[in-house]
Amino acid sequence: MIRKRSLMRRTAVVAAAGAAALVLAACGGSGGDGGSAGHGGHAATAPSSAPSSASASASASASASQGQHNAADVAFAKGMIPHHRQAVEMADLAPGRARSAEVQKLAADIKKAQDPEIRTLSGWLTSWGEDVPAEGAMDHSTHDMSGMGGMMTAEEMTGLENASGKAFDTAFTELMIKHHEGAVEMARTEQADGAHGPARKMAGEIIDSQSAEIEQMNALLGKD
Repeated sequence: MIRKRSLMRRTAVVAAAGAAALVLAACGGSGGDGGSAGHGGHAATAPSSAPSSASASASASASASQGQHNAADVAFAKGMIPHHRQAVEMADLAPGRARSAEVQKLAADIKKAQDPEIRTLSGWLTSWGEDVPAEGAMDHSTHDMSGMGGMMTAEEMTGLENASGKAFDTAFTELMIKHHEGAVEMARTEQADGAHGPARKMAGEIIDSQSAEIEQMNALLGKD
């Protein structure tokens, strides 16, 4: 009888242990699967959505930095193109009229710097869907623009064309100083109000280069 009870007790313990093992296995499997599915699902979703979101944000940022512009940028480009064209036209007069080798070199440097800038400014306007000022427009608008940005009047341009030797050197230098001062002022306005990064960078380069040339020309006026 005692032996039978002992056997029954042992059987109950084994059964209980087996049941416990099954419960633990079930819990472990459920927890493992649930955790795996939960973390796995989250991990699978997060990496795919995060890079996508970051990529879209980076793309939008790059697009904004490359293409963003405002009215000040348009005004800068539309004003600087005829301004530069007139400076190049003035510089083109120097080879046959200037006596000073320094004035001739200065004129060549001005043309070399401003011709490429005209092309760049024109490209920006085209990409923005804006009209590029027509080449001939400068001749007709000179009277209107003479008070803006140091632009020369038609009379001043004619006087420069008719001058030669030292008279040309003096007139060219005096008029170009005024012209450069106007360009520097326009560039400062662009730096303050513009939104297009490359345009603001060009404005900074214009300020630096033309301020240096103003100093050079002021020095030239002090020479015989």
